[in-house]
Amino acid sequence: MQIFPTFFRMQDAQVVVFGGGEEARRKVRLLAKTPAKITVFTGQDIEPGFAQEFAGRITISPFENIGPALDVAKFVIIACRFDENMQRAYDLVRQYGLPVNVVDRPDLCDFTVPSILDRGDIVGAVATGGAAPVLAKSVRAKFEALMPQRMGDLARFARELRPAVYEALDDFDARRRFWEAALNGAVAERVLSGDEAGALALAQDMLAGAQPVGVVHIVGAGPGDPDLLTVKALRLIQEADIVYYDRLVSAEILDLVRRDATRVPVGKSKGDHLVPQSEIHDLLIGAAQDGNRVVRLKGGDPFVFGRGGEELQALQAAGVDAHIVPGISSAFGCAASAGLPLTHRDHAQMLTFVTGHAKQTPDGAKVPDLDWPMLASANQTLVVFMGVGTSAEIARKLIEAGRGADTPVAVIENGTRDNEIRVFGALSALPDLIKAAGIKGPALLIIGETAGLPLEAIAGRAELAGELNRNILETAQ
Repeated sequence: MQIFPTFFRMQDAQVVVFGGGEEARRKVRLLAKTPAKITVFTGQDIEPGFAQEFAGRITISPFENIGPALDVAKFVIIACRFDENMQRAYDLVRQYGLPVNVVDRPDLCDFTVPSILDRGDIVGAVATGGAAPVLAKSVRAKFEALMPQRMGDLARFARELRPAVYEALDDFDARRRFWEAALNGAVAERVLSGDEAGALALAQDMLAGAQPVGVVHIVGAGPGDPDLLTVKALRLIQEADIVYYDRLVSAEILDLVRRDATRVPVGKSKGDHLVPQSEIHDLLIGAAQDGNRVVRLKGGDPFVFGRGGEELQALQAAGVDAHIVPGISSAFGCAASAGLPLTHRDHAQMLTFVTGHAKQTPDGAKVPDLDWPMLASANQTLVVFMGVGTSAEIARKLIEAGRGADTPVAVIENGTRDNEIRVFGALSALPDLIKAAGIKGPALLIIGETAGLPLEAIAGRAELAGELNRNILETAQ
């Protein structure tokens, strides 16, 4: 480690900045976020608007008045645009033995100004010792993406709660266990969601001897590509103690789960319910009541044919703290992967999601109970979830209701994943397309004019038209 990170306390601190150009301005903007008193020494090179931007926040002085400020300064930043001014300031500061940073001159620096992550009471810093500041900013941005916006509020909440914790718990180990449970469980989630009153009530119950409260997040894992996870979803699966996951969650996403977390498969497939829905409810409730951070991980979005609403109701009825984290629906992920717009000004002014799941009728057929005349109306895109097994009936009912037999369709299996399969054709040939491509499901059926817009669909129609023309010519001959 070539540099040693430290943090200055800025309450009542005084700092000095040399320079009046853009670099000095950037450093003053950072310093102005602290309570420090800032004195800026400039020559004749101060930029227009510099003083106005920091009016009432900084003191601007000429070089001649430098002595008293350096007598009490905690550190100095030199950001002069002209070398002669930089050297003059550097020589003066060295006489006072103060820590100094000289912008773009790492060889003259006692310290560097890192790329700063600011979340109120939580402050992080990333530095490269002046070697590559742009790289430090890139690393900081990645940390910022993973850190909740209210993380600073959580630190402040903990600081304000600390006297009550010390009063209630006189044992070091007991306090440590309390903080681990509170700051990694339902108390923290209440603060991060903006409910500090609820968080305080939970914390007070825990201090009074109540069992640590767990929390359940019902998380949408998206269509399968791990890069399509939301930032919040990624954070939660890496913090969870237990993850209950569906069959539709990809192996690449499961690889992101914390290594020491318990992983429990509870997925369902056609005709095979590994764990009944009521038992899933009991598992989630029991795990949370034991004080665990629980993630219920679902493919796509939990509230789009994902039974997330049923699970949320069951958890709330049991008094469990539960939250929903939306995911990218497979409808959006599959369509985007195929370059297929779900709406289009010229072709589709309405978008409808339906399920193709159907119960068997007395005569042995399986027909989804849907409003077929409405679904067959023009100028709309129809997206069917779980419709592979009933595709023949879906096509028949739509055509009977008035949808054209030549309406474009797309069938996409494992959308956004490496093993994605997508085929395009006409509504009348929908079951044949699925059979020819070996699609078993789950897959998405997209029906409507927009399904004929992707380049693959256009190429397929051109190839079909060419084949028809060849057949006509051969017949004529």
